[in-house]
Amino acid sequence: MSYKDLRIVFMGTPEFAVASLAALINDGCNIVGVITAPDKAAGRGLKLQSSAVKQYAVEHNLNILQPEKLKNLEFIAQLQALKADIQIVVAFRMLPELVWNMPKMGTINVHGSLLPKYRGAAPINWAIINGDEQTGVTTFKLKHEIDTGDILLQATLPTHENETAGQVHDKMKQLGAELLLKTIEAIANNSILEQPQKQLQNTSNAAFQHAPKIFTETCKIDFSKTVDQVHNLIRGLSPFPGAFTFIDEKLFKIFLSKKEVTPTTTTTGQMLTDGKTYLKFACNNGFVYALQAQLEGKRKMNIDEILRGNKFKQTS
Repeated sequence: MSYKDLRIVFMGTPEFAVASLAALINDGCNIVGVITAPDKAAGRGLKLQSSAVKQYAVEHNLNILQPEKLKNLEFIAQLQALKADIQIVVAFRMLPELVWNMPKMGTINVHGSLLPKYRGAAPINWAIINGDEQTGVTTFKLKHEIDTGDILLQATLPTHENETAGQVHDKMKQLGAELLLKTIEAIANNSILEQPQKQLQNTSNAAFQHAPKIFTETCKIDFSKTVDQVHNLIRGLSPFPGAFTFIDEKLFKIFLSKKEVTPTTTTTGQMLTDGKTYLKFACNNGFVYALQAQLEGKRKMNIDEILRGNKFKQTS
């Protein structure tokens, strides 16, 4: 059976998922339905805004369903009527068993890490925050516990010491789309061997780590940590939601930074600046420079622009 003959239902919401849906469409796959989040009011005018996946689906005249609740009987009937051979989930919400167990070939997920490492909502962020030099993407079969299903295929992605989570995200969404096509083709050809994560974890030297949702307390910079740890937190939370500290009692988010590892007796957290070209904070083994930041009530700017419009006093 050709993978292009499979009746596919695609489920996803953000831009990350669009790359996978586009890859399927461009490759001639048979997408019989797209499930995405309901439109939500946003912005000052509270106008209804569609998800990135819906916008793409509308442009390509795809059949769209936007259920409020995935156990809704009307939605379940609509989903059954699509008679999917397989369902694909990319950056969507948790599915009830009634949904993920519906197609005869199951439901597969594209996840932004090398499972079993970084199960959870923010795998890209945590890989960068933890300073990993390599991450990747995994396709796996859905089961009861989140992100625990049998692994189908994986692809690795090196990371560099100054890359932000946003930059890795953009690379990974393309890598994930490519891996998804390989996975669908292998499933259709019955040439793929499912591998339980427990078995992989037992044979891998990669320690299991969770990737929980990012909360405000995660984003506050602790300058008592090392230069590497602070720099990695900043790039792991860039461009969103942004790592922050306070200057003159105003919120100061840092999106790009650079490291200076050097012996120092400067008190950790102290801010140093020449008022023109640089602004840096003392850590326990050197300094972290803010290169791009956003002061509360202002737009995101390079540090020289910020310094031209603000007179900061060095902290002591």
